Amino acid sequence: MPLPMSVGTHPCLWPVEEIEKRCQLRTQSRSGPGGQHRNRTASGAFLTFDSGVPEIGTITAEATEQRQQGRNRSTALARMRFLLAITLRSESPLGTGLAPNEVGLSQAELDLRARYRGSPMKLNDENAAKPGVLTLVLNDLWYAGGQPSLVAPHWKASTSKLVNLVRSHPPAFRLVNQIRQHHTRPPLR
Repeated sequence: MPLPMSVGTHPCLWPVEEIEKRCQLRTQSRSGPGGQHRNRTASGAFLTFDSGVPEIGTITAEATEQRQQGRNRSTALARMRFLLAITLRSESPLGTGLAPNEVGLSQAELDLRARYRGSPMKLNDENAAKPGVLTLVLNDLWYAGGQPSLVAPHWKASTSKLVNLVRSHPPAFRLVNQIRQHHTRPPLR
């Protein structure tokens, strides 16, 4: 399984303005069912991010369900952060055996790890920190071969809390099971 690495701070952890700056925005209207209130303006938002990883190429997030373009842009941006969290991996302290501050992680990554270490790991999808925490946990699970029991002590959380966090976002759960399959481990249930 090739490692789709991002260099430096994981893009999911960039400030919103930076992600927007690096994404190409396209708007369009969508056809479909509806009546007199059907969206007839170009309010659908499509954000495209060039991953810089040839095996991945571009990542696109879209939102067309709202009638206001601004709301669709916000929704597409939130979806982009989750897509980046699932698609790209960055360095993990588990990959080096060093403490997080010795690995050269960004301050944003160190702060997020410190803030959520020992927490219940119950984050709803509207929590702006969830894609970032998910990214860091997935990075750790990538290096641990998909074994939550090896990652949980680093987060000072139980294995079940860590698995529940990953399970709360189905694409993340599928990724962890793909990692486990690659390492000939049974899937998490």
